[in-house]
Amino acid sequence: MVTQFDEKGKIFTTIVSKSPVKVLIQLPTNQVQGEIHVRRDGRLKDELDSATKYIAVTNATIFSQDGTKLITQCKFLSINNSQIIWIIPEAEIIGEELQK
Repeated sequence: MVTQFDEKGKIFTTIVSKSPVKVLIQLPTNQVQGEIHVRRDGRLKDELDSATKYIAVTNATIFSQDGTKLITQCKFLSINNSQIIWIIPEAEIIGEELQK
C-alpha cells in the first residue's frame, strides 16, 4: 500500500476498490448466503487464495447444513477458509433459482 504525507503530516493511503459478489458457501455444519467483496480487477478465487486465514462475508444468512432451515442473519460474518467445502457465485448457478 502506498502511503503519502502532506506538509502538515496528514496521512493519505491508496483506497482499494472492491465490488460485492453474492455467493453461496457450504460449510461442514451450515450453508451461508452472503456477499464477499472482491477487488474490481480480481477474481473470487484470488480472495480465497490471499494470505489471510479468514474471509469476510457481509449481509450473511446462515442456514442448516442442507440449506432448508434459516438459523440467523447478520451484517458481518468471518469464515475460516479451511472450513469452506465449496463456494458458488450466485451468478454462476444454473438451472434452479435460489429458493432461500
